[in-house]
Amino acid sequence: MELHDVWFVLIAVLWIGYFFLEGFDFGVGILTKLLARNRVEKRVLINTIGPVWDGNEVWLISAVGATFAAFPEWYATLLSGFYLPVLVILVCLIVRGVAFEYRHKRDEEQWQRNWENAIFWTSLVLAVLWGVIFGNIVRGLKIDADLEYAGSLWDLFNPYAVLGGLVTLALFTFHGAVFTGLKTVGDIRERAGQLAQRLGLVTVALVTVFLLWTQVHRGNSESLVAMVVAVAALVGAIGAVRAGREGWSFALSGVTIVAAVAMLFLALFPNVMPSSLNADWSLTVTNASSAPYTLKIITWCAAIATPLVLLYQGWTYWVFRKRIGTQHIADAH
Repeated sequence: MELHDVWFVLIAVLWIGYFFLEGFDFGVGILTKLLARNRVEKRVLINTIGPVWDGNEVWLISAVGATFAAFPEWYATLLSGFYLPVLVILVCLIVRGVAFEYRHKRDEEQWQRNWENAIFWTSLVLAVLWGVIFGNIVRGLKIDADLEYAGSLWDLFNPYAVLGGLVTLALFTFHGAVFTGLKTVGDIRERAGQLAQRLGLVTVALVTVFLLWTQVHRGNSESLVAMVVAVAALVGAIGAVRAGREGWSFALSGVTIVAAVAMLFLALFPNVMPSSLNADWSLTVTNASSAPYTLKIITWCAAIATPLVLLYQGWTYWVFRKRIGTQHIADAH
């Protein structure tokens, strides 16, 4: 296996890790309006992800940085083609981070309510836009002979990509509901399980249609296996929720995200951004990669840094592993 193939796999793993972790993160943000009945319960939901949300974003930074280092042509075409959606994503990530940090800085109810609304809306927009972006990458873009995006903003909102946005929205919200059931106690835990069961039915339908569409359009035998695993794991997650097995349901919903994202990358390879204008103008792991010497250097850097990051993040989740409920919220909140 060539180094550019290795880095394609590594970047796929980084995106899988990001969507697995930030998926329930976004889902919990969305649930602050769908599940919480009062502001104390909103605080409970925010506290379930409070210690980990910023660490989850390390995976995004790593994925983008790895793409820039290993596949500069992919990075350039991707960010220029998705300029406005990426700008919206960056603004939402900034506002969302500020909302987590600033919400409790003042006691005024309106101040806190505004930041809670910011958490909800930015989580929702981010969940949708990531699906739209990856849907377009897999579907193919109007890339010309100069390896530049030649389409318009509205070309990005085609039926397949919009369906991809609805899939990530539903899947992340379901993942967040399952995570909430795993991390809370009392009435909010029970309602999270009930909501997860209802969301699960919609999510199964959306995921199945989207992955089948992907398989027909660009699939292969490897992506077919990943699709079957994704749908089976999602059905299993719903069954585990009904059985009250929250640990299993979270693990299986995670497997769904892992397998679904893996399927997209399996269907994509060896392309990184297919051209819908001419297959010869597609960006591939070969024509979009850095020089071999560059790939060797960053491979050594990744081999040293990655285990340290994984150990630190694993330790963080272990420290904050206990369940919380409304009884753990201080009166000042």
